[in-house]
Amino acid sequence: MTTPQLPENPLFETIAEAAGELGYPAYVIGGFVRDLALQRPSKDVDVVCVGDGIKLAQAVGRKLPGKPRVTVFKNFGTAMLPTETVELEFVGARKESYRAESRKPEVEAGTLEEDLARRDFTINALALSLNPQDFGTLVDRYNGMGDLQQKTIRTPLDPDITFSDDPLRMMRAVRFATQLDFDIEPDTFDAIARNKDRIKIVSQERITVELNKIIEAAKPSYGFKLLFQTGLLQLIFPKMAQLYGVEKVGQHAHKDNFYHTLQVLDNVVAAGGDLWLRWAAILHDIAKPATKRYDKKVGWTFHGHEDKGARWVPGIFTDLKLPLGEEMRMVQKLVRLHLRPIALVKETVTDSAVRRLLFEAGDDIDRLMLLCRADITSKDHQRKERYLRNFGLVEEKLKEVEAKDHLRNFKPVITGEVIMETFGLKPSREVGELKEAVLEAILDGKVRNEFEEAFAYLLQLGQAKGLPPGHLFTHQ
Repeated sequence: MTTPQLPENPLFETIAEAAGELGYPAYVIGGFVRDLALQRPSKDVDVVCVGDGIKLAQAVGRKLPGKPRVTVFKNFGTAMLPTETVELEFVGARKESYRAESRKPEVEAGTLEEDLARRDFTINALALSLNPQDFGTLVDRYNGMGDLQQKTIRTPLDPDITFSDDPLRMMRAVRFATQLDFDIEPDTFDAIARNKDRIKIVSQERITVELNKIIEAAKPSYGFKLLFQTGLLQLIFPKMAQLYGVEKVGQHAHKDNFYHTLQVLDNVVAAGGDLWLRWAAILHDIAKPATKRYDKKVGWTFHGHEDKGARWVPGIFTDLKLPLGEEMRMVQKLVRLHLRPIALVKETVTDSAVRRLLFEAGDDIDRLMLLCRADITSKDHQRKERYLRNFGLVEEKLKEVEAKDHLRNFKPVITGEVIMETFGLKPSREVGELKEAVLEAILDGKVRNEFEEAFAYLLQLGQAKGLPPGHLFTHQ
């Protein structure tokens, strides 16, 4: 671990010059310094001065070419200044005090020491001086460099006070541990478990931001294990925590669906899945606890967990304040369909079954197949290989049928309007049944999705139901 050095960027000399003219001791602090030590890229630079941070930002802005606009956040006493290479945020050094019912602190001006003490973790309480007498010197009051070396997340002060003051820091501890692959120091970990109920005063939006950052890490399973072990998961996402555990009757035991879900999630990450595909992995078996039944002949079953899980998705997204638009609908679709490709592996793959899958999955077929591959987590190596081999055959069949029938997001040519006009019907169950029957015939390959052929089939269906056509519909 090398001591962090300020990058060679005239910007830092400019800040130092402006701070010197105002008589404000100034420092680059926090995540930027941590990431310099870890040699990770970082574009957000926090500057703390013992003085007025907004005044310093404005003074720096006046010295920069083009005089970039300073955005001031008076309520927070901060100012933002975008530059070509980094985004600068300025704030005056401060100390904080908290009331029990809120995570919004009472803030007053403070010293550099007081500002470092209020930081969440020692690895974020590092500073580099911008003062002429010791420009570029590291300030490390809480052995943050030692904790970076030891890969440890620890609070600068008593962790009970740190977490009780701002309970979101418990989520951040797990998030940093997951992103950096660090351990949470034992006293800090125990304090999270002791203070977990304080998370209830934090807004759902802030919790979900941290949760998504955990999910977007290279190995999110580690973060979920930490959330579960501290008891936070049971409070912020109880349905997921309920996946944990194995029930056994005689020789019959089911797998632990919590750890299975985490394996599927990591598999999706390894295959390059984005945030929403990762959410589909998290939720694919979410309804297993609610559908678990014991059958003396076959053991444990989870019949219908994919349908129930899909019905739960909008409620879960609402509770977690996740977006309710097309991301949610895609996750819902993948949860509903996640058993379908695996079912095809087990039987002779018919064109009809493949057509149905293509029709229902639409543009999400590739995502669905990625999720299903990730869902094969058997510890039996040969069984897993066999499944993956068979899965390859299903994928070949999908390509073949798609090339022939173009069923991805296809629209049936016979619409409800065509049916109503042909038979003189009003919107009714009968119209829905006829529309469904034509669709089924197309998916079964009895009829091509071309108007004349499908319409002739519709007339046959109408005749069988005793529905004479009111007039023959002409396709424009």
